[in-house]
Amino acid sequence: MKIYDCTTFYTEHMMLDVRLNILNEFVHKFIVVESLYSHSGKEKKLNFDINNYPKFKDKITYLVIDKEPNDIIKVQAELNKPEIKRHNSLKRIELSYNYMLNAIKDASSDDLIVLNENDEIHNLNSKQFKNSDKDIFIFKQLFFYYKFNLLYDLMPWFGSKACKKKYLKSFSWLRNIKNKKYPFWRIDTSFSDLKYTNLEIINDGGWHFTNVKNSKELYIKMKNFGHHDEFDLSGLKIKDIEERINNKQVFYNHFADKKNQNKWDYDYKLKKIDMDLLPDYIQKNLSKYKEWLDI
Repeated sequence: MKIYDCTTFYTEHMMLDVRLNILNEFVHKFIVVESLYSHSGKEKKLNFDINNYPKFKDKITYLVIDKEPNDIIKVQAELNKPEIKRHNSLKRIELSYNYMLNAIKDASSDDLIVLNENDEIHNLNSKQFKNSDKDIFIFKQLFFYYKFNLLYDLMPWFGSKACKKKYLKSFSWLRNIKNKKYPFWRIDTSFSDLKYTNLEIINDGGWHFTNVKNSKELYIKMKNFGHHDEFDLSGLKIKDIEERINNKQVFYNHFADKKNQNKWDYDYKLKKIDMDLLPDYIQKNLSKYKEWLDI
């Protein structure tokens, strides 16, 4: 069984380098997809350069999306409505996922296809993963903010998801599978595209390194990512983000109701963790990543 690691790219040069080094010994092909449009619909230049990763050049397949989705809403009078912004963002995200199908045509039916965001790194060295005979995998990951060793300990992150190619309906289907293994007697799983019994949740499933950026980079990300419509309403500025980073405080409440505008008014304190919880590659290269460690 070969493993295909599939991810999107925006400007996360350092994070992609970390990803490639951690996963290289396990992965047959890295699929990297970049669009000429941000999730908010702004045209952008291409930022990925395969020459920046010479060690992995033969393993990387790079795809470029040069058009907007056909089913976004284009009526000018509607475009400033939050619900329309969100609708169009989701359509762009869906296109970026499903575009990856173009890169796995040569994969065999039993090869494993893994879908992640660039900052979601699955633990392919997990004994639970290696010993499983399931068809679908969800990797339960430690959730880090701003620095590689600042843990958001209130919740795990169900990030990377995988299945054998023969079961892959679409990449957006894979991303939306429920983060739960259902018992065999649940009849409703027979009629659902999102609930499954033949599924394994990998408990030591890796690491989600979110927002490992400086305040300016993070502000630009938030203005262009999938929830940019919500961030626009938050009123947060670069200085506000910088203050939260310096104070090691999360600025987004993941437990708030979706309609709660106060979800951006949050100050939960992150926990500094031992380095031995990090991937071996980071532990062996602490000096290289000292800017992104709370030491």
